Amino acid sequence: MRSPSNGRPPSTGGGAAAAPAPAPDDDFAFYYSFLQDAAADAPSSPLALDDPTAGVPAAAAGAMTNGRRRKPRGPDGGDGEGAGAAAAEKKGGKKRSIARILTSLVALEAEEHADRAGAAEASRRELALLESNADTRSHAMMDYYAKMEGSFDADADADAAARSKRSRLAASAATAAVVSAEDSAAASASGSSPTRAVALGGGHHQRRLWVKDRSRDWWDKCSSPDYPEEDFRRAFRMGHETFDMICEALGSAVAKEDTMLRAAIPVRQRVAVCIWRLATGEPLRLVSKRFGLGISTCHKLVLEVCAAIKTVLMPRFLQWPDESAAARFKEGFERSSGVPGVIGAMYTTHIPIIAPKISVAAYFNRRHTERNQKTSYSITLQGVVGPDGAFTDVCIGWPGSMPDDQVLEKSMLHQRAAAGMMRDSWLVGGASYPLMDWVLVPYTHPNLTWTQHAFNEKVGELRRVAVEAFARLKARWACLQKRTEVKLQDLPVVLGACCVLHNICELRGEEVDPAIRCELVDDETTPENPVRSEAAKLARDGIAHNLLHRGFAGTTFF
Repeated sequence: MRSPSNGRPPSTGGGAAAAPAPAPDDDFAFYYSFLQDAAADAPSSPLALDDPTAGVPAAAAGAMTNGRRRKPRGPDGGDGEGAGAAAAEKKGGKKRSIARILTSLVALEAEEHADRAGAAEASRRELALLESNADTRSHAMMDYYAKMEGSFDADADADAAARSKRSRLAASAATAAVVSAEDSAAASASGSSPTRAVALGGGHHQRRLWVKDRSRDWWDKCSSPDYPEEDFRRAFRMGHETFDMICEALGSAVAKEDTMLRAAIPVRQRVAVCIWRLATGEPLRLVSKRFGLGISTCHKLVLEVCAAIKTVLMPRFLQWPDESAAARFKEGFERSSGVPGVIGAMYTTHIPIIAPKISVAAYFNRRHTERNQKTSYSITLQGVVGPDGAFTDVCIGWPGSMPDDQVLEKSMLHQRAAAGMMRDSWLVGGASYPLMDWVLVPYTHPNLTWTQHAFNEKVGELRRVAVEAFARLKARWACLQKRTEVKLQDLPVVLGACCVLHNICELRGEEVDPAIRCELVDDETTPENPVRSEAAKLARDGIAHNLLHRGFAGTTFF
């Protein structure tokens, strides 16, 4: 056993065998067992802790000396007095050190036991708290699932009740529609008030549906076969036969099916609402009174029918001429003016609009504003007209601030010419267009010769075909003469429908009433580069020379 003071191994000198030394790792266990034995042998001794060797066996007492043997006595068998006192003092100090160590160990053990007991108690409390929380959460989850299940059941019941309610309302509405039709007939016969209440449902809880009656007398009169042809043409800018043809062509595109709540508006009435609105340009509230329909319904019908006209009728009645038609057009123009190779006359007009919310400066028309002393906004409508006065090409929607030559550059005509489809053909235009390989315009420089004056006269006659066609277009459809209520994004569809209806009227010989004719007021602009092809310049000089020498040039310029 190692000594707690110097750590050296015990002596093994001669004499009685010393107590067996414990292993170095068992020092603590040895002192602890020694203390227990000492306490058992002398429980009442107050010096038990001060004198560890009191009341213990000799072997144990020898062990307490850290296994060291006593110093050998002198030759006389005794020990010196000074040496004996020093040894006794040293021995007592070691005993007291061992006692203090053992006391500290006992205190540490007691503290460790207390700590273990406290930790165990804390663990038990924490475990109890976790179990309590788990129980609480379990009860809360069970309550939540129970509430969710009840909510699902309530939703299912509500859905079933809603379906039942809708079915009852549908049945009541059907009954109300029947009652409304009967009451309308009775009211028209007796001249009762235009507003009535229809009861829905039965029992003590009844709901009343207020239905506003609108008079349809005017439309019923116009749709009658006995309505005079002249009055019908004055109202719709076409006769009964042309109107019926349009209705038949648009029937499948605009027809609607009857519903449980109301009967669908007939096709003839839908088309009539659109054509009347385009022809008169009246506000929607007046159109609503004419046809006995709501204002929003009339606006919707106008847009739907115009879209159907553009989709169904435009491919049939407004298309670029093929080779045979182009040959006929060239022959007709040359026969009337003497200018060869002309397939169409071109003109650009402006349609007034309300100031848009975006890009206002682009749609501002400076020329109209200066002339009318009123701020004007417009969009352009460029068209090519054949010898029969019908449009063969239109370009709609470019802002009113753009000059005519820029509109032409952005149109499909320019792309068609760039692809080589306008070879050996001329489009006649005014001074607002530049001279190009396929665009023939009059001379604009001063001090013209007789030949140039004669050429300008013939070109003016050809251009007048397009001007008169646009004049008839605006005369027929008065909505083009005033600022319309149609939104800017919907306006090209409406203008395209007007052009298609104009072609139908022109091809079917529908005359324009002289009382509604209008004059075009479109200021001509001068292009930045009036001559863009030297070959076209030479060709124009050749045409002018031939006109004068072939006798086609008149003398009105004198």
